[in-house]
Amino acid sequence: MARIEHFNDPAAPKPNSIVPAVTVHVQDADGRVLLIRRTDNGLWALPGGAQEFGEYIAETAVRETLEETGVTVEVTGLVGIYTNPRHVVEFSDGEVRQQFSICFRARYVSGDPTPSDESSAVAWVERAALDDLSIHPSMRLRIDHGLDHRVKPYIG
Repeated sequence: MARIEHFNDPAAPKPNSIVPAVTVHVQDADGRVLLIRRTDNGLWALPGGAQEFGEYIAETAVRETLEETGVTVEVTGLVGIYTNPRHVVEFSDGEVRQQFSICFRARYVSGDPTPSDESSAVAWVERAALDDLSIHPSMRLRIDHGLDHRVKPYIG
């Protein structure tokens, strides 16, 4: 399913859903952050996705990271909660979702970066290389907050 990100766009369609979702900020021993290139929009992003019934939200973070990257992680903390009502995602099935994403910090446990149906590429990326990638501004905010190791989680 295709998606279009609307960010601070006065012409954006009105949202018709809010879905609890996660992103996961994990770094390797060299400080590189794990990113995927999404198959639905071609942008680079932290791994993540929607919570499923019967799941604790931290389980969502572990499951989505494994599904999208082939990497197993352990949740260790919170980067932030991202709920900007001026960021909506329009899906090709008619859903228009207002952003609601919890970004977790996680520790690498095992696995090798491997693409999936949701990720055309998976890579450990150095901070200096981030500007060379196509990353949505909302996602870049989460990445930067994670790399900055903020004392308190972002709430916004």
